[in-house]
Amino acid sequence: MEFLGSTLTATYAHPRPTPTNFLPAISTVTSSYRDRFPHYNLTHSLSLPWRPSTYYKVAADSPTLGPYCTRSQKVSESTMLPFVSNRTTLFTRYTPDDWYRSNLTNYQESNTSRHNSESLRVDTSRLIQDKYQQTRKTQADSTQNLGERVNDIGFWKSEIIHELDSMIGETNELTDVKKKLERALMETEAPLQVARECLFHREKRMGIDLVHDEVETELLTSKPPHLTWVTAPSAPESPGPLAAIPSPAPEGSSELANRASQHELEKDLHDKQVAHRIDDKCHHLRNTSEGVSYFRGVERVDATVSVPESWAKFTDDNLLRSQSERAASAKLRDDIQNLLVVTANEMWNQFNKVNLAFTNRIAETADAKNKIQVHLAKTLQEIFQTEMTIESIRKAIKDKSAFLKVAQTRLDERTRRPNIELCRDRAQLRLVNEVYEVDDTIQTLQKRLREAEDTLQSLVHTKATLEHDLAVKANSLYIDQEKCMGMRKSFPNTLRLVGFC
Repeated sequence: MEFLGSTLTATYAHPRPTPTNFLPAISTVTSSYRDRFPHYNLTHSLSLPWRPSTYYKVAADSPTLGPYCTRSQKVSESTMLPFVSNRTTLFTRYTPDDWYRSNLTNYQESNTSRHNSESLRVDTSRLIQDKYQQTRKTQADSTQNLGERVNDIGFWKSEIIHELDSMIGETNELTDVKKKLERALMETEAPLQVARECLFHREKRMGIDLVHDEVETELLTSKPPHLTWVTAPSAPESPGPLAAIPSPAPEGSSELANRASQHELEKDLHDKQVAHRIDDKCHHLRNTSEGVSYFRGVERVDATVSVPESWAKFTDDNLLRSQSERAASAKLRDDIQNLLVVTANEMWNQFNKVNLAFTNRIAETADAKNKIQVHLAKTLQEIFQTEMTIESIRKAIKDKSAFLKVAQTRLDERTRRPNIELCRDRAQLRLVNEVYEVDDTIQTLQKRLREAEDTLQSLVHTKATLEHDLAVKANSLYIDQEKCMGMRKSFPNTLRLVGFC
């Protein structure tokens, strides 16, 4: 009954709707359509509990119902037809065929909608699956590319580390060679000073002995190269053993080039490490990883500055440059090492030449003199040997003093033994004898020292007597043999000349 009341409300409470395409107009509705509704009396009130005063409200809103309502009030209740049947007969719009056709149309539309919906669901499910697989494949390809990129960066990083270690080692070796060269240059100062001192001392010769002999020629040959290297680089007409020593400028420039290559490698290595860390992090990112978020528009930002070819070429160029600098540095080191050895040999040869010239000059001077001159030379040599003997005696006395101190200290300590332990045992007797023996030895050496000193004084007196007669020759021999040859004993050895000490 609610359906009928609702139908009444929906039918008569609103204006007449515009007919649809598949429903006929009101004029086509026949009176037989009324017979299809059952005829029964409306037993309930028209005032529906959920729709108060429905009939009267609808009738008031529709003025066309006035005549009908007036006429219906004149009909007795016994002869009045059911209200629904009367209202339907007056206002029916469709035929049963229209009704069935409308239902059929609704069924077809329902089937079509459901078919389309089912097709859409199937296609959507397939599309979701395909896109999921495609997305996973795309992500897998990106992950694989990132992994390959990480491997490439790791390869170049290992190459840079290997080359950087080699370059650092080469730079350290070059620095060591530089220090050796500096030490070798410092060692040349001593021979230079010796040559100068020899020339200065020989200027003190007297009379006819101021001769431009072979010794002076060799000393001047040794001196200009030193001065050429130290003070006067514009003297190529005086070649010498040190003239071939290279200037520190090439080595300094090579060291700077090594430092520059090392700096580029370190910078490239730092960039590779940062890129390796970032790409490795990206390679291990997953959909469930932390820190994954949206970054709108990041795919449209192109911040790249290189392509794989230029990227690899950049590192390869750095490696090639470093290898080239290392090769040049190694060649320079070898040249310096060879030059140091050659220079040391040449300096030793020149040193021996000067010594040989001194020896010959001393021999010539000695041969030019009579026996007094020979005795003077022997006296000088004997004085030197005697002085060495005196030094050895003094050293022996000093050494024996230590033994005497030990023996006396032992005896002194043994005097502190308590009571009966103060025994005159064998050790006590031996210590006493040791003190006497060592003291006797020292006395003997001191006596010999006095004899040696007396002998030295006698030799000095003899030398003074001979020098009185041969002052000029004695002065020349003293300068050449004592002054010059004495200083030349301090010439550096080969290891010091090549910078190892």
